[in-house]
Amino acid sequence: MPSTPDDHLPRRSLGTAVLGLALLAHTARTADAAVKPLTPAPATPPSKPIGNPVPRVALALGGGSARGFAHIGVLKALDEAGYRADAVAGTSAGALIGACYAAGMSPWQIEEIALKVRDLDVADLSAANKRGLFAGEALQKLVNEQLRQQPIERFRIPFCAVTTQLVSGELLALKSGDAGLAVRASCAIPGVFVPAMVNGQELVDGGLVSPLPVQQARQLGADFVIAVDVSTPPRNNTGAGLYEVILQSFEIMGRALIQLEAKQADLVIRPDTSRFSSTDFQSRREMIQAGYEAGRRALPELARRLPGKARAG
Repeated sequence: MPSTPDDHLPRRSLGTAVLGLALLAHTARTADAAVKPLTPAPATPPSKPIGNPVPRVALALGGGSARGFAHIGVLKALDEAGYRADAVAGTSAGALIGACYAAGMSPWQIEEIALKVRDLDVADLSAANKRGLFAGEALQKLVNEQLRQQPIERFRIPFCAVTTQLVSGELLALKSGDAGLAVRASCAIPGVFVPAMVNGQELVDGGLVSPLPVQQARQLGADFVIAVDVSTPPRNNTGAGLYEVILQSFEIMGRALIQLEAKQADLVIRPDTSRFSSTDFQSRREMIQAGYEAGRRALPELARRLPGKARAG
């Protein structure tokens, strides 16, 4: 078979490129084990929704590639303390985690998916379209299978996936329609994924315009926004390959935007992801734990700012 430009990229880089956006990594599972949808959490969670009836509280889950595993840990800490959000806005990795959460999955169900889905379940090399290494259709299909084909408007709580319009450079928040397609568009790092086509518009990664979507969370009707920033100052990790160069560029570009957006949040939770690179998928459990610890540290301040808004059990 003749070689293609993709043949010259390291196999590990191809796998991590997809996993970085989807927060899905290969684990020590049987190679041919089937990935089955998890049953979403009950529509009425055991813990009392925060901000019910007022104030309404929303989560703004930022991008961060592999560091996005930390979002899961933050959600676990909040859920254990009895806090449930009234809305979620997510960018890139945050859009994937946020969609699962908004659809009704518990943080523990999300964690199970993240730890067991194989790279081959989402890696669909784009042979016909040279505008990206991966088509993104496999990611879209997988998300919809896990969410049992629910469109966004049927989610348990309001949700939006932040994307960037490729032609105009404007932000577009997807609040209805195909959930898998919305996540795919929000995760479509230029050069890695082919731009996603939604309603006649080409959309790419939302991190280009809003890596920490605080304003979009507030526009979902929130009075109090908890932002989860899993980013870290850029590291010198450009020597490994194409994907690392792209991610390093995103980190450099997005840092100033994140700082500006964080100032607009009512509370910012920042897991310590500084010891992890954006392509470090071997440490996903440690990153989930880092998010959990950060979420636990934020609980006293959250209780002070939102007294009586959580109930255990």
